Amino acid sequence: MDIDVLGTLAVRHRGVSITPTAPKPRQVLALLALRAGQVVPVGVLTEELWGSEPPRSARATLQTYILQLRDLISAALENGTGDDTGQRRQAKDVLLTVPGGYLLKGGDDISDVREFERLAGSGYRAMDAEDYPQAARLLREALDLWSGPALTDVHTGPHLQTEVKRLEESRLCALDQRVEADLRLGRHRELLAELTVLVNQYPTHESLCGQFMLALYRSGRRGEALDAYQRLRSTLVRTMGLEPSAALGKLQRSILMSGPGALPARSAAAVPAAPVA
Repeated sequence: MDIDVLGTLAVRHRGVSITPTAPKPRQVLALLALRAGQVVPVGVLTEELWGSEPPRSARATLQTYILQLRDLISAALENGTGDDTGQRRQAKDVLLTVPGGYLLKGGDDISDVREFERLAGSGYRAMDAEDYPQAARLLREALDLWSGPALTDVHTGPHLQTEVKRLEESRLCALDQRVEADLRLGRHRELLAELTVLVNQYPTHESLCGQFMLALYRSGRRGEALDAYQRLRSTLVRTMGLEPSAALGKLQRSILMSGPGALPARSAAAVPAAPVA
């Protein structure tokens, strides 16, 4: 089974789509797919679909959605072959009813989330080993798996919203480290356009701002680097009542007082990320 959630939802079994078009069955499939191989309790699915006040018909309606998904799986199985024992699998062998809930069992799943986590993890280890070319390559490959916000075409309830937030935080961590690797490789000019977009997209993210300041400074744009700090400070004070971190303040003072090349290599990386607005 192929599971893609880093963008639009797409789930394929033996190359055939089993992704429904109706909104609520899509929610059910999205949650089952994100937790493939794990039991998803009926209560969790019910809360995802209807919140804390489900209708009296919730359980029967959920069973209808499960049957609709199994119909799609059955259609996909018709194009496949039997398993190793010569027996053809049925939809209920892929989407199982288990005590208390349901489980999506696709065999050797190919998941864009798992591939992202594998590549990002390798990239982090390369960063720790100070192998910046390898880190930049691996983290770029991980980020290339994203075609847009996670589950961008799925209505999300409380559980999917939590999953989407978790995935977005993972993406931002990988992005931060990939930018840091590129800065270590002297690619500050190449990063300017991307960082211009990112600091506008995440106006309270201190780490990205610090990297933007460093890239501007190393590109001979000292005044713009200081302006970036002031914009972040104004936003933090206005929206959160907070001053920038001590690390970012130190970077600002270094840019203000130091000559070219005097800044420490890890100035930007030392800045913690503020909450994303």
